This record gives sequence, C-alpha cells and structure tokens, in this order.
Amino acid sequence: MKILRVNMRTKATIKEELPREWELYGCRGLVAKVLLKEVPPACEPLGPFNKLVFANGPMAFPNVSSAGRFSAGGKSPLTGGIKEANSGGIAGLRLAGQGFRAVIIEDKPENREELYVLHIGRDRIRLENAAEYKLMGVHELAEKLFARYGKDVSLTMIGPAGEMLMSSAAIVNVDKDGNPSRCCARGGLGAVMGSKGLKAVVVENDGDFRQEIKDPKKFNETVKAYAELLRTSHQTSVAYTLYGTAGLIATINELGGMTSYAFRSGSFDKVEEITGEKLYDVINERGGEGTPTHACMPGCLIRSSNVFAGKDGKKKVASFEYETIAMLGSNLGIGNFDEIAELNYLCNDYGIDTIEIGAALGVYMDLGLARFGDAAAAAGLIKEVGSGTLLGKVLGEGAAVTARIFKSLRAPVAKGQSIAAHEPRSIKGMSVTYATSPMGADHTAGVTTRAKVNQLDPNGQMELSRSTQVRMAAVDTLGVCMFVTTAGMKALLYLVEMLNAVYGTEHTVEFINKLGKDVILTEREFNTRAGFNGYDDRMPEFMMYEAIPPHNAVSDIPKEHYKLFWDDDYWKK
Repeated sequence: MKILRVNMRTKATIKEELPREWELYGCRGLVAKVLLKEVPPACEPLGPFNKLVFANGPMAFPNVSSAGRFSAGGKSPLTGGIKEANSGGIAGLRLAGQGFRAVIIEDKPENREELYVLHIGRDRIRLENAAEYKLMGVHELAEKLFARYGKDVSLTMIGPAGEMLMSSAAIVNVDKDGNPSRCCARGGLGAVMGSKGLKAVVVENDGDFRQEIKDPKKFNETVKAYAELLRTSHQTSVAYTLYGTAGLIATINELGGMTSYAFRSGSFDKVEEITGEKLYDVINERGGEGTPTHACMPGCLIRSSNVFAGKDGKKKVASFEYETIAMLGSNLGIGNFDEIAELNYLCNDYGIDTIEIGAALGVYMDLGLARFGDAAAAAGLIKEVGSGTLLGKVLGEGAAVTARIFKSLRAPVAKGQSIAAHEPRSIKGMSVTYATSPMGADHTAGVTTRAKVNQLDPNGQMELSRSTQVRMAAVDTLGVCMFVTTAGMKALLYLVEMLNAVYGTEHTVEFINKLGKDVILTEREFNTRAGFNGYDDRMPEFMMYEAIPPHNAVSDIPKEHYKLFWDDDYWKK
C-alpha cells in the first residue's frame, strides 16, 4: 500500500510506500501517527502547516462487512487539538482499490480564491480547476461531478460552510447509491479542507490494486464466520437493520439521556413522534424512494442506514440518524420528522455538522432569541449559516462561540466541541468520555449508553469509559464500523484473525487493547504538545450544578477519576 501526498501550493503529487511500522494502522490511528510526526502541534489549524489526512483501514476489502470506513483528520479549528472524523460510504474502498492507505493534503494555495478538485484514477492524479463550483451546495455539486466523471466514482466534498472556513463545517461523502450524506462531520475538518482550496476529491473505480493475503484459506474461513455472526446477532441483524440508530431513542429517553430543549431536560415530551419504531412505520407507509433498511457501503450486512422520503415519496435524506433527530429535533423542541429532515437536508447541502449546529441553535433558542419548536426559525438560522451572514458566521463557529458572543453560561461543550445527544448527567459514563477523549466531546469515542450498569451511579464509570474508548480507538483504526462491536467480543476476535491471515501476523485478541491504547496515547501526546493539560479534561460547569430532569442528575464524576483515567499502570500494560 502507498501514501499519496498532494501539495496544494506547488501542485506536486508524490507516491510513497506506507511505512512498515504503520502496516496495521489506518483511519483514526494513521491520522494520529501522521499528525504527531509531521504537523507542528501549535500550528494554526487553517494555516499552511496543518495537514488534512484522508485514510482507509487495513481491512478495506469489499467482502469484509462494515470494514470500508473512511477517515478525515487534522488539527481541529474547533478544539485546537487533534481530530479524526469517519464516515461510511465508498471513499475508503475506492482509495484501497487505487492502492492508497492514505492521501495527505499539504500546504495551501498562495491565492485564497484558488479552488480545486483532486481527481484520482489508475492512470491519473491531478488537480483540476473547480472555480465553477465555488460556494456550490453539496447536492448540486454531486450531480455535476457525477455528470463530469461518471456515476461509479466516490466523491468527498465540502459545501459553502467549508469554503467559508466555519468551524462547524463537515466533509461529505457519497454512499454506494450516490447519496451525498455520509459525513466526516465533527471538529471543523470541512474548514481545513476549505483552507487547502480543495472543493472535492473524486476517486475512480478503475483501480487494480489487490492486497496480498498471506493465508487465503484462513482468511476466507474467518470472513465466513464473521459474516455469520453479524447475520445472527440480534443487534446487528434485527435492531440496527430495522430501526437504525434511531432505535435507541425510546431507551435513551427512558434513561433520561435524550437531549431536549437545549440540555434543559433529559426526556422529550414529544418522544413518541420521533422514535425509531415510528420512523420505520412512516418510511414504510410512504413508500416511494424511502426504505428503512439500507447499506451505505457495498457488502454491509448490518444495513443500519435508511432513506427517508418526504410526503411526496421523494428521497429527502439518507440516512436519518439518531444524533441528528435529537440535536435538530428534541434539542430544539421539534417533534416532527419532516421538519427535522428539512433541517438535516440543509445541513448536508451546506456541509455542516448537525450535532455542532444543533447545539449552537439550542444555545440561541435558550436565550429567547428564537422559540423552541419553531422549525421555520431553525431553518432560517441554518440558511444564515449557509449564506455567510454575520449571524450565520457566529452560529457556524459552533456552540462555544455562540455562547460566548451572546453571553450564555450554558455552552454544552468539552474541549470546545459540542456534546452529542447522550446526556452526560444521566448517562454518567459519557461525562468521562466527553471530558477525557483527545477528540473533545465526541460520543463515538466511547459510547457507554448501552452498558448494563446503573447509569446514574458515578462509581465505576471512569473504568467503563476508559475500556470502551480503547476498544473504539482500535476499531476506528481498523476502519470498521463501531456497530460491529455490538455482536460481542467474538467479532473483535474475528477481526484480529482476519488481520493475521492477511498480513502474516500472530496477534491475539489482546491486540485490540494494545492498538487502542497506542492510538489514544499518540493523540494525547499531540494535544499535550499543542498546550492541553489536565485542566482541559472537564465537563461544562453548568452541568455540575444544574440538575436535569427526569432524574435530577448532575455531572458528579469525582475530579480525581478524571486524573486516574490517565494512570500509567493502566496505559503501560
């Protein structure tokens, strides 16, 4: 496998061999290794010394279910620290077909007005002028790129928010059916891509690279067993398949963890209108282009995605996810799928993280500047962001800046990034994850919501979050969908056995812990050099004293637990 370097100032492209010591690193872990080695941690996130890394994983094979994830990474303009965000879709598999584990975007054009499409194919790697696409929304951009390059390419794009360098800007990828809605959403990486003058990356499906497999017989046997596990596990073959991530809504609402009314409540009074079961029924009743079960990448057996159609039966968004339904729905007091889907569509088109902008709009509404439940007002505010008005630029910088400008003491952020829709006062393990993750308040870094523990008891939550974060860091590094882990430890064992068969290694399942620890410590080292310290591992102050109903919970993880999280005895094992 190779690494492709693209210099946006000189326009030079260079192919390099992937270093042997990084052979089993992809996605999140490879981002961490590249950034620590090559990016000055104190650099300006939107300056020439930051780098934008695109990467897939060492298991990016079409016949390995859910293993073609795609990561983007760089120093975050939102947190000021390291950031990786990953998505489904086909970009990871297309890059693997071209023989690339990573593409590293370096420097930036001398003229800020320069805008390019990076076109990668078997016989071509070139930067092509993209001036005609300036400030174009993602939906129209995808249509034009498909018309120009053909329907079988992968597209990685930014919308107007990325070009305007907003810290809530996402990077949008297409799924296997060409839907532009699989987002590397968090941390403002769309702004990093915009700062590089890169509007889109187009990767052809003409690659002929085939990874050598050291033990084909063992590999095929393990792939078969892995697939059977995913087909028979209830969570991966029924729950996610039928209801997607929205299937969590009824449970999390009962736990008091459903972010509602700008983090004023942990349960939503209109929750029955937005459950996963309700979503399933609505999609089926409408028919048309909607489907409750959909795979975002080829060969995925879990198929947790969906396509939500409007009342006219026409596709609106694909996929309609829990975090978006909560952050643009219950968090804003909106309990109508069609209204939430319209907000989701606008965010996708402008290239905006629905979690970050949902939190920012919540801060705005909480101050009485707009009314909770007013979907038209919410849509208008998102359009302000997409248009780059003064108000839009404030909101587009995310929840922390919005709170600072409008003088709110209720910024729901950790390390500058907004908390997601797993309320950490009621689901206390999330307090530890949000506070300690080098990524900032990123729920995917270590979701403890499904753990069979007393979620309201602060004791034991540090250990739960830590072990979950380590496991997730490893899974993200392998480029595998986190939902695979819900099939149990056997799924992780199969992943390690597949790695051994492909690369000729002899790892045990303990490799997962070793890999995850190494990735997190690498990320933490980058942040330490960037100026982070133990003080940054904390929750928002208002959550420590403001009790949230229905359980009247506060964020009360003992302060010493945040310090114990980094105990050397654990991390050096």
